[in-house]
Amino acid sequence: MALRIPAITMISLIALTGAAVPAPSGSSAPPMDMSGAWSRLTFGFEPPASGPGPIGRYNNQSNAGGNFNNPILKPGAAAIVKQRSEMLRRGEDYPNPSLNCYPMASPYIFRVQEMQVIQKRDEVIFLFMQDHQVRRVKLNAQHPTKVTPSWYGDSIGHYEGDTLVVDTIGYKLGPFPLADQFGSPFSEALHVVERYRMIDYEVAKALQERNIREQGAVATEQAAFVDENYKGKGLRIEFTVEDPKVFNTPWSASVTWRKAGGWVENVCAENINEYYINGVTKVPQADKPDF
Repeated sequence: MALRIPAITMISLIALTGAAVPAPSGSSAPPMDMSGAWSRLTFGFEPPASGPGPIGRYNNQSNAGGNFNNPILKPGAAAIVKQRSEMLRRGEDYPNPSLNCYPMASPYIFRVQEMQVIQKRDEVIFLFMQDHQVRRVKLNAQHPTKVTPSWYGDSIGHYEGDTLVVDTIGYKLGPFPLADQFGSPFSEALHVVERYRMIDYEVAKALQERNIREQGAVATEQAAFVDENYKGKGLRIEFTVEDPKVFNTPWSASVTWRKAGGWVENVCAENINEYYINGVTKVPQADKPDF
């Protein structure tokens, strides 16, 4: 399996202005405009105001992983989280989609620091800056009677006032099924509900700054950055995760995005050039050719 060594490719700016989405012929525009590119500068999730939340917090300093004693974990899942936490404490990375160039399920995919949103009459498309990942949400549709598992699951959505509600089931497990960045696995029973809404600039800025204070900025910059000159609304996603084979109860968290200041894609590839830090990964080298 290929080791993830990011290589960054500059891509033309796409939909960065946040301009209103034109209404297709014969339809009305979406009740809220969340189009454009959005950015966040930490991997961590924001815990809920009350009730069960994530089993850990992203802490760049301790790198301790999730709390395997958290009562929301089933015994089998707790054992997996414990093993992964012990690997991190030894300075080892446990296998995960990000390191191994695999697609990421929601909500784990929210660790990616930048995404673009495209709103259409019958679907909403999410483009992520890491590894050309694309999620498609079918609007005003129903899940098929028999869902064929896929990397991002079967997502359907509808608007409740100014909130986009996305319901996803049918995730493909793959070799590294991760529900979050704390080591929680997921099963074929994973069910995620996301609620997207616009929030005032001051609230979005305060939430992002608090999350960075509490959980720390990322160790490796992904070339995502916030447009500090933009004083318009931010985007907040509140989500609930349910998986009765992994968790004893559903849990919730949030992520907050502000308008991005650009678009630079991170591509998973076997490449020793670490462009984001202007460096080169150390690899074994021979003094002379062996052929």
